[in-house]
Amino acid sequence: MRYFIDLAYNGKNYHGWQIQPDAITVQEVLEKALSTLLRKEIQVVGAGRTDAGVHAKQLFAHFDFEEIEDVSDLQYKLNSLLPKDISIQNIFQVKEDAHARFDAIEREYEYVITLQKNPFLEDFAHLIHHQPTIEFMNEAAAELLNYRDFQCFSRSNTDVKTYFCDVKVAYWKVENSQLIFTIKADRFLRNMVRAIVGTLLDVGFEKTSIHQFHKILKSKNRSKAGSSAPSKGLYLTRVVYPESIKI
Repeated sequence: MRYFIDLAYNGKNYHGWQIQPDAITVQEVLEKALSTLLRKEIQVVGAGRTDAGVHAKQLFAHFDFEEIEDVSDLQYKLNSLLPKDISIQNIFQVKEDAHARFDAIEREYEYVITLQKNPFLEDFAHLIHHQPTIEFMNEAAAELLNYRDFQCFSRSNTDVKTYFCDVKVAYWKVENSQLIFTIKADRFLRNMVRAIVGTLLDVGFEKTSIHQFHKILKSKNRSKAGSSAPSKGLYLTRVVYPESIKI
């Protein structure tokens, strides 16, 4: 039987989601905990990768196991065993062919910037000392919806088959002393959101014009775009699946 896990984590202490040699990751910690509780080697498949230091308010992963009589009890025990920076929000059974990565139809990220030094946001937001022009950044962000190829924002030497993404929403909002960027798409490339944020900040600080922003998008060249914003301000906030995966 196949089960989905809905989890959240503070990414500060992890080298991203995906298992890697010589680096601690969320996937590795989750698999070890599940394997301990279920007394069988368990492998989980996540909805996608997050880079080192990136947080997740919601990420889904699936695993296969025989019938679990009490998933609420498993959730309780799993939360007790996992470190404090990983939380299991839910565990539920899905159809046998449901896939946490390939069946996701929409993903949403937020990037948080703070304009004031705040000790409680030190690990959770990117501090900048001057406010960029939000109107310019939102004008550029809106143009993302008119493009499909985002190779210019992708990490170099990545193993993807296509750089096409369908960006459905992209905008900045101001909340008190914070700037929050929200972006939704069917899929994202590695490093894509942080590269977009860095480039939009260049637009906001008038280092890059809207005309140059279009040229960057058309270039398909990562070196033409801005530097990547720090990982600590980035959150995977939502992953959406079709109702058809549920039992």
